[in-house]
Amino acid sequence: MAADVRFAEAMVPHHRQALEMAGLAAARTGDPLVTAVAGRVLDGQRPEIAVMEAWLRGLGRTPPSGHGHVTSDYGMAGEEELNRLRTARGRAFDRLFLTLMIRHHEGAVSMAAEELRRGRDHTMRTMAQDVVTGQRIEIARMKGIQRKLG
Repeated sequence: MAADVRFAEAMVPHHRQALEMAGLAAARTGDPLVTAVAGRVLDGQRPEIAVMEAWLRGLGRTPPSGHGHVTSDYGMAGEEELNRLRTARGRAFDRLFLTLMIRHHEGAVSMAAEELRRGRDHTMRTMAQDVVTGQRIEIARMKGIQRKLG
């Protein structure tokens, strides 16, 4: 159970940072492919956060707030990177967004793989498998967009 709790308590803030980065896209990109990636992040990770928060509350734990573990752990963007993303526009935004989000998704896949190795809770293991499957697909899509952008 400890591995399951660690997974949920780490993935909630990790997903929140992805939501923050994706939320910047609408005002900063004109590329429909980047807009679509950001939309899928928003649509996919909000419900996953809700599931993990509810699961943690069911254990009597308070879900973490914000994305307080802002380090390079598991692909998290640092504050300087987030500030660059916040100020970027157009192609510069697209390139940085994709670079950061690919790394972020790769980190989530690593985190989820650890859960699949060590976790025991069915709900968290299912969540981890969904993360691995979905984010690997998104990584491939984003790498394809990067190639198109040059």
